[in-house]
Amino acid sequence: MSVPAATGSSVDAVTTVAVVPRRRRFYTGIALAIAITVFAGFAPTYYLRTYYQSTPLGGLRHLHGVVFTAWVLLFLIQTTLIPAGRVALHRRVGVGGAILAALMVAVGTTTAIVQTSEGRSPLGVPPLSFLAVPFFDMVVFTGLAATGLWHRRRADTHKRLLTLATISLLAAPIARLPFGAPVVGLLGVFAMADLFIVACIAYDLVTLRRVHPATVWGGLAIVISQPLRLAISGTGLWLGFARWLT
Repeated sequence: MSVPAATGSSVDAVTTVAVVPRRRRFYTGIALAIAITVFAGFAPTYYLRTYYQSTPLGGLRHLHGVVFTAWVLLFLIQTTLIPAGRVALHRRVGVGGAILAALMVAVGTTTAIVQTSEGRSPLGVPPLSFLAVPFFDMVVFTGLAATGLWHRRRADTHKRLLTLATISLLAAPIARLPFGAPVVGLLGVFAMADLFIVACIAYDLVTLRRVHPATVWGGLAIVISQPLRLAISGTGLWLGFARWLT
């Protein structure tokens, strides 16, 4: 009687070992999709700028590009280390990731304020009103990334929140795609970015048979913030705050 039991246990163990890496590949896949989206969106104005434009890029905007690109690449690298069994290296690199996240918030917020003070705004939206979009990008990213780092010892929560934190930044590159903001508007851009959240929900349903709480609350934070920032962007309270910032 003991032989079949042992054999069944071995089969279950082999199956588990085979399934877990496949599940973990989801995060590598979505990180790669994010990297491709960022490159495609910013290719004309940053990555391949010399082919599209002759005007030089300012120092602050170049720093912004370097820092945010570093985050996307680091996120992609981190998603490959866990399936490869490099957990210790993943944790060491994560320390640098925490520092980089703080730098992103500082540079991203500063860049948004400077561009607003220079009168730059897409789609003909008044600069002070549009500032609500990148400003709340930084607010949402900070909340999700900080919470994800706080829960770094809870892998299921940690990986989901940092994935969502990165997704929260995708409106900017998507808006610059040929079918982006000029075609579908800001709400359409947000809807396209939210498809990445839908992918996270689908992954949870397939692997857990439920949606993980981190996906629920993190996804809601992103989705609710999108129309909310547009709703307040023209209010006197926001415009007064934006004038003070700039």
